[in-house]
Amino acid sequence: MSLRTLVRSALASTDDVAADDERHAAAEVVGCTPVSDAAPRCRVSVSGVLRSVVLHPRGEVPTVEAELFDGTGSLDLVWLGRREIAGIEPGRRLRVDGMVTLRDGRRTLYNPRYELRAWAGE
Repeated sequence: MSLRTLVRSALASTDDVAADDERHAAAEVVGCTPVSDAAPRCRVSVSGVLRSVVLHPRGEVPTVEAELFDGTGSLDLVWLGRREIAGIEPGRRLRVDGMVTLRDGRRTLYNPRYELRAWAGE
């Protein structure tokens, strides 16, 4: 590791370090698109870590909603008709596949196909 890298990491905020770590982890997953490059109406594969997971009982249809972060940006994941999904927890790494849409100006995947990956701490 170079002196420049050591100084930058020593002066970086916790969020900057986490983003850098996620960019490196996501780059190791072959065939994935960075969230910052995920365009609406395009099918993508994205890898990252879940920052939050929330149950929203919207009217008649419950939803599980999560925020996936890959170091370049965040992507909302929405599973319709679900009250919980085993393994979908904050801090968990996922690879997701689906069609990007915009909801309230945020990139969103509805009912994405997902693959659980190693825990963030491992």
